[in-house]
Amino acid sequence: MRGYFGIGVERLSKPMNAGNLFRSAQAFGAGFLFTVAGSYSQRKAHSDTSQSTHQLPFYQFDDVSGMLLPDRCQLVGIELIDEAVDLPTFKHPIRAAYVLGPERGSLTPEMLASCDHVIKIPTTFCINVATAGAIVMYDRIVSLGRFGQRATFSRNPGEPPTPHVQGAQKFRTKTS
Repeated sequence: MRGYFGIGVERLSKPMNAGNLFRSAQAFGAGFLFTVAGSYSQRKAHSDTSQSTHQLPFYQFDDVSGMLLPDRCQLVGIELIDEAVDLPTFKHPIRAAYVLGPERGSLTPEMLASCDHVIKIPTTFCINVATAGAIVMYDRIVSLGRFGQRATFSRNPGEPPTPHVQGAQKFRTKTS
């Protein structure tokens, strides 16, 4: 899969859920993890058994204005608001940083204003931060990955992905 993604939480309120989110992010192939306006300790979280913050780049930003993302990385807010795009219709950026709000609140207006995109999981009420993050990361993998067609019934393994075909070698020549 091309590109990369990172995932983080603004104003972290439950370290255990962030630990679960970060462990899932490592499993889904995240390139980096972060918090904004909230400290995180893997030791206090108890749920990050893979010690993801020791395996991946981990950034703790004091506030939204202090966030520093890689060049051309698009910030994607995950928030259950009317203005947000439904996840099933969202085209994930190749280079993305996903940010979720705290368990007991929402993304701040400053964070929402900084986002290039705001998406929502089509649920009737807010769900756990770690669960929401895992759903978004799974959707990213499914939509950007190279997978075959789904099975039409349960005992059919589905179709294999289309094999990559390397094209013939191309030579560039100057034309006079």
